[in-house]
Amino acid sequence: MAYLRDVKKFLVIQTAFIGDVVLATGIIEKLHIHFPDAQIDFLVRKGNEALLLGHPFIHEVLIWDKKEHKLRNLFRLIKQVRRTKYDIVINVQRFAATGLLTVLSGAKEKTGFDKNPWSRWFTKSVPHIVSTADAPLHEVQRNQELIRSFTDDTPAMPRLYPGEGDFRKVQEYKGVPYITISPASVWFTKQYPKEKWVELIKKMPGVYKVYLLGAPSDSALCAYIKGDDPRVTDLSGKLTFLQSAALMRDAHMNYTNDSAPMHFASALNAPVTAVYCSTIPAFGFGPLSDRKFIVETPEPLDCRPCGLHGYKACPLGHFNCAHFIRDEQLINSLG
Repeated sequence: MAYLRDVKKFLVIQTAFIGDVVLATGIIEKLHIHFPDAQIDFLVRKGNEALLLGHPFIHEVLIWDKKEHKLRNLFRLIKQVRRTKYDIVINVQRFAATGLLTVLSGAKEKTGFDKNPWSRWFTKSVPHIVSTADAPLHEVQRNQELIRSFTDDTPAMPRLYPGEGDFRKVQEYKGVPYITISPASVWFTKQYPKEKWVELIKKMPGVYKVYLLGAPSDSALCAYIKGDDPRVTDLSGKLTFLQSAALMRDAHMNYTNDSAPMHFASALNAPVTAVYCSTIPAFGFGPLSDRKFIVETPEPLDCRPCGLHGYKACPLGHFNCAHFIRDEQLINSLG
């Protein structure tokens, strides 16, 4: 691979959800280690670009608006990518649209997973191995396979880089011991029930202030959980992604679902307690922080896991994978 000495431009593509983008930042870290002078660009879906503001190793963030004029915007991006003349395009996505972009990129090397419908036209197609309980494989390990041939075998940790302004924004909340709770999820069966969050907060030691984190769309959920408890502050919709991560970094504990905030904690090496309802850590998306705890039902359930991503409702109607979890399991992680 003598041509690698001349590599000047990389493009990494991950247009999936927020957590997927966070985990893919491990690729950026590893590329920078091995190619410190190279230009590294990152393509994300519109709305996720705020995660990468101020990232020291990313030259440009390309944005695909998938909600309006999706195909028109895709072909505009293809033209932009071709003009940039990337040496290597690394596609972390497994869907046709980004596969087409990869094939038409004009890059010298096009790398992606074999499950992408366009993978036969990639320069290098990497097997996409599904993680199981018997053969666990974290997403950062799976992503590392895309660049292993020109880096090494060891995946880098995902990283986010809140700026000084982000830390100043949340400094006012750090005067007392505190925990954060990120109660929302796109999927109902990944979301610990709001009533159980309320009960948990009631049993928390009184020394802790509790901050609720989430998007503006989570305001009703967070308002319910807060109720009239003076220890609880609802910050949903008030902080950016990076400001939330900056607050999580210094928390005594961060409570999350199997969702993006768990990956925020990993990217800041912040303590995290991840609650798994219908999904399981063996799917390969578990927490990576040095201080991490996984909470799931202690009762074996034949119906769990019921799916990789979760559902809008429990398929059997009982949601026992959440309701069988005990408050003490979460409180024990406080130490």
